[in-house]
Amino acid sequence: MSIAIRSVFFHAVLLALLLCCARLAWSVELIVHPGVPATELSRPLARLILGAKVTSWEDGSRIRVFVMPDESPLHQEMAKGILDLYPYQLRAAWDRVIYTGIGQAPIQLANESEMRKQVASTPGAIGYVGRVYNNDKVRALPVR
Repeated sequence: MSIAIRSVFFHAVLLALLLCCARLAWSVELIVHPGVPATELSRPLARLILGAKVTSWEDGSRIRVFVMPDESPLHQEMAKGILDLYPYQLRAAWDRVIYTGIGQAPIQLANESEMRKQVASTPGAIGYVGRVYNNDKVRALPVR
């Protein structure tokens, strides 16, 4: 094998490893207001809540859903990684709930900083961030 071919092969393998590691490093966590009673969610329940079909927590308090724009990489990762849906499927679920009059649209926020602030200050709120930090005023909500 010539040096040029080995070099190209090495760089291709290195690029594949970096992309794989970057994908593993990217994560999304659901976050909730500290007063939310749930300690974890099943994937089907997370779909129902973020799809605006379930509107109250187990204690009867109102759920307030916060999301980022459909084009946001974090939103896309949340939809695919946590809900196992494409963002357009989630949008279609919201549209059905809104247009039938049985629910409200999620509140759209521009970035993670806004997401942390709004979820922390809104009782019953749920949203998502790339990572929850120790000093956050929100709580991570695992999806099983």
